[in-house]
Amino acid sequence: MARLTLRGFQIYKGFLSPEAQRGLIQCLRPVLRAAPLFSPEVPGGGQMSVRMTSAGAFGWFSDKSGYRYAPHHPSGQPWPAIPQEVLDVWSAVTDCGRAPECCLFNYYGEGARMGLHQDKDEADFSFPVVSISLGDDGLLRVGGTSRKEKTDSIWLNSGDVVVMGGDARLAYHGVDRIRFQSSRLLPKGGRVNLTLRVVT
Repeated sequence: MARLTLRGFQIYKGFLSPEAQRGLIQCLRPVLRAAPLFSPEVPGGGQMSVRMTSAGAFGWFSDKSGYRYAPHHPSGQPWPAIPQEVLDVWSAVTDCGRAPECCLFNYYGEGARMGLHQDKDEADFSFPVVSISLGDDGLLRVGGTSRKEKTDSIWLNSGDVVVMGGDARLAYHGVDRIRFQSSRLLPKGGRVNLTLRVVT
C-alpha cells in the first residue's frame, strides 16, 4: 500500500485487498435491497448520471428544491445501518472521536461522471470525508476552494481510499470519467464510491 498526497487529499493506494473488496460488496447487498438506487434530480433541472443511495442516520438527497440530507429514502423508509466493515475503514484512516452518520453510495455506470463540487452540506467541516473506491477505475479531479483554481487528476483504482480533511476538506473535486469494465469486481461493470461523513 502506498500513501500519496494530492493537493491535500490523502490517497491510500491499494488500501483494501481483493478479498476485503469482495467482502464489502457482499455486505452492501442488503443495504441496496433496503434502500434501492435512485437517480437524484438537480436543482437546475434534469437528473444526475450517477445513481445513489445511502446508509446511516442520514442520506444525501437532491431534487428541484436543493441539496440536503434527509432522514428517509425516497420510498419513505429509514436508511439502513452502515455496515460494520465500512465503519472499520473509517476507523483505520481517521482519528476522529465520532463515527460517520452517513455513508453515501454512488454507482457510476458506463458514461457516468460527477462534476466539480464541494462537500459542504455538513454542520462541522472539522471532520473529514472518507471515500472508498470499488470496481472500475475512476479519474478523480481535485482543485482548491475556488472553482477558478487549477486542478490535478489521478486515477483511483478498486480498493483505494481517499481522506479529505484539513485544508482539503472544502476543496472542489469530481470524477471526470470511468474506465468501464476495467475491473472484475462487479459482474456488470461500473464503479461504486462510498463516502463517509459526519453530518451534524
